[in-house]
Amino acid sequence: MSCAYIAFTETGLKLAERLAFSHPGSISRGGKNGVKLSEWTAENFQKSDALIFIGAVGIAVRAIAPHCKSKATDPAVIVLDERGRFSIPILSGHLGGANDLAKKLASICGAVPVITTATDIEGVFAVDEWAKAQNCHVLEPGRIKTVSSTLLAGKVVYYDSQWKITGTQPKNVFPADENHQADFSVTLYPQSDALHLVPKICVLGVGCKRGTSAEHIEATFKQFCKKTGCAPQSICACASIDLKKDEPGLLEFCQNHDFNIRFYTAEELKKTSGEFTSSSFVQQITGVDNVCARAAVLASGGELVIEKHIYSGVTFAVAAKPFTPDWSV
Repeated sequence: MSCAYIAFTETGLKLAERLAFSHPGSISRGGKNGVKLSEWTAENFQKSDALIFIGAVGIAVRAIAPHCKSKATDPAVIVLDERGRFSIPILSGHLGGANDLAKKLASICGAVPVITTATDIEGVFAVDEWAKAQNCHVLEPGRIKTVSSTLLAGKVVYYDSQWKITGTQPKNVFPADENHQADFSVTLYPQSDALHLVPKICVLGVGCKRGTSAEHIEATFKQFCKKTGCAPQSICACASIDLKKDEPGLLEFCQNHDFNIRFYTAEELKKTSGEFTSSSFVQQITGVDNVCARAAVLASGGELVIEKHIYSGVTFAVAAKPFTPDWSV
């Protein structure tokens, strides 16, 4: 987690330096003769995972107000007083990790963590916090409150999952059945009105003709996701054959999505276990009968979940890494 600290007094700066020793990040001095607070906030709201203000809560609230957009994308924001007596998360407590970071910072300086989210206060299952712990993307953040408010009212919520969830399920959380639709769903293929939690565990295998543009790959990727029902948020990496390691369009596509991409030789791909759609044309060009599916499986270390789909000059397949969700946070 990348942190950015700002303090407004010498005492506050010393505390920031102490905290940054355990949770590294940039340290700035605000106020008179320091950085301009509005500029510091705008810059770090975009590039940092957590903003830590050493000073008054009101200063932080006014500074971040113009930038707050969504609990799904806003960074964690924590405020500590300059004496390190209280550690207060004020934004993105669950999805952004502010609650957890506030507790960790508090433990360093002996502060009291001031946690105000209702689910934490009442000891109720927090679906967004759990999703973050399971490396899941929350597809519809606005639906979090439906699940949370139901549990806070002492009522039951139901879930479904493509994977068995180990451990003891939380109080008032039960599997959906023929009589009860899921309130939240752990899946790669969102289809219902439930809150969808999408594990970021998939590798996109890609094959493409020489000179294929990033725009064309992007357009076909959207078609692929729409046709297969696969949530693009499940993709965490790409894979292909080493013949494509200098393919500008493919590299740009991956950069646009912040996907890491791995390349394999034809010999490595041939050794990949599994049943794959074979193409004599691909074999002739690359030396292996299937690039996208084999590359996806090899890079994921898991199983093929979507077989090869062919578009104009592009092929896609998806494999999922092993995934074992657990009820613990």
